[in-house]
Amino acid sequence: MQRRFFLASMSAVALAASFPVQAATQDMAPLRIVVPFPPGGATDMVPRNMQDALSKLLGQPVIIENKAGAGGSIGMAEVARAVDGNTFGVATLSTHGVNPAVYKKLPYDAVKDFVGVSEVVKAPGVIVINPSVIPAKNFAELVAYLKANPGKVSYATPGNGTIGHMWGAQFIKSTGVQMVHIPYRGAGPAVNDVLGGQVPVYFDQVASSLPHVQSGKLRAIAVSWGERLAVLPEVPTYKEVGHPELNDPSWFGLVAPRSTSPEQIARVQKAVAQVLQDPAVKKRMDAQGLYVSGTSSAEFTQQIISEVGKMKTVAAAAHISIE
Repeated sequence: MQRRFFLASMSAVALAASFPVQAATQDMAPLRIVVPFPPGGATDMVPRNMQDALSKLLGQPVIIENKAGAGGSIGMAEVARAVDGNTFGVATLSTHGVNPAVYKKLPYDAVKDFVGVSEVVKAPGVIVINPSVIPAKNFAELVAYLKANPGKVSYATPGNGTIGHMWGAQFIKSTGVQMVHIPYRGAGPAVNDVLGGQVPVYFDQVASSLPHVQSGKLRAIAVSWGERLAVLPEVPTYKEVGHPELNDPSWFGLVAPRSTSPEQIARVQKAVAQVLQDPAVKKRMDAQGLYVSGTSSAEFTQQIISEVGKMKTVAAAAHISIE
């Protein structure tokens, strides 16, 4: 453990030495990154993988706060209201694509209240089952089991209006099965109940359930990615099993309140881009089923606008609407 900590620290120092540290423009106050979901899920892993290196590059402390609830809406609403210039949020396809499409009332506007800083990673989705509850060994056997037990099997997601919810609804429509949705307050609690057998099927990013799949406690059935994943080489993509419409991955990025200065946004975006070049950061992300990307502020802002429109189409087709 000490050796791993030492190596991670040395990596962060080396990264900082490779790029000139930019002077802090906010009197060295901590840079706060709000994660709108509980600890333990993919949304939480993304900023924590970058935290130390980002702090050294920016020349100021970086703190991460989890503000969970309402499918990420509580945390993102807090980010939208911030006016200190040092508060950023982890945006996801759920918070900045699905939520605006499914919630009739949302305490923030995904487009008007934020400026995109950068997409950070893309994240393949996965459907996993508890093999002690459902004996299916593959996609075809799972679908056959669900069709033999219509409406008797529940599936877990990180919450109403999350991408897991959308993936579950799309799976049901694509396969013609019947399942009951059980929303949780984040990926961590959802995975815990799937491990316990209370809910046998789970839809979310690979990162949240990967350790449990690798340990054999959960069984991965299919992933939403362009090709098989190095971390799950035996698991087919949805396209391979005949459902290419389910093959789109998710993504995570950083956003800032609309009130944040362009100079501060550019400063953080540049630091994020540099962190994502660090081989140690990339290796940690890869091992967790997260794949670094990186974009400009303008590109990520436009991406959010496009995703909101796309998810509204998906939500309408799946008849998903939340009060």
